Amino acid sequence: MADRVLVVDDDESVLNMLYKVIRSCGLDVQMATSGEQALEMTSKESFDLILMDVNMHGMDGFQVVETIRKRGIKTPIIIVSGRQEDYDTLYGLDIGADDYVTKPFNPVVLGAKVKALIRRSKGSLPGASFVISAGPFQYNTSTLRFYKDGKEIVLSSKENAMMKLFIDNVNRIFSKDMLYELIWGEAIIDENAIMVYINRLRQKIEEDPSKPKYIQTVRGLGYRFVV
Repeated sequence: MADRVLVVDDDESVLNMLYKVIRSCGLDVQMATSGEQALEMTSKESFDLILMDVNMHGMDGFQVVETIRKRGIKTPIIIVSGRQEDYDTLYGLDIGADDYVTKPFNPVVLGAKVKALIRRSKGSLPGASFVISAGPFQYNTSTLRFYKDGKEIVLSSKENAMMKLFIDNVNRIFSKDMLYELIWGEAIIDENAIMVYINRLRQKIEEDPSKPKYIQTVRGLGYRFVV
């Protein structure tokens, strides 16, 4: 059974984007559009992680986190907020949040944080390495380092995010729209940017980039990572 994540945000566009990010990680997603609804849901159901916005109408995210912790609920919480002041970050962590992520954020990195925090909360040692393997490739989610046949391949931040998405979803087809929204966090796509990064990855991981074996183009649909 997939781990369950509760996403709390009163902005529909952000809520939908976070839904896609968490679903792409193979996790089950429930959504709440207010702090009050989140408290009601957490009183009736259990979750493996909560993603919490701060600025919401009615009860804000800080109040929700405080209430959840006062109720003795130990579910890991990541605050996702547009507030970037150090005070807000420290306050969020002080009242019981496990991590604080500021907007704008890299969706794939957020997904990796979610999965890592869930693993740690279930008993993995803090800081322990977790390696995803697929064919000749290995990806260390703790160090964000990528290897082929045991040899490290150095990736830029966008290449890293794209490769993490692919290796997490072997054989899954991603449209250009999906890739752009998940990697860049924007709905209006720049097809040229996608092609540039796909080509850069092919140059780094393919034996013959002109005849890609691993990152395949699916005509009319998008791209698929195959091992």
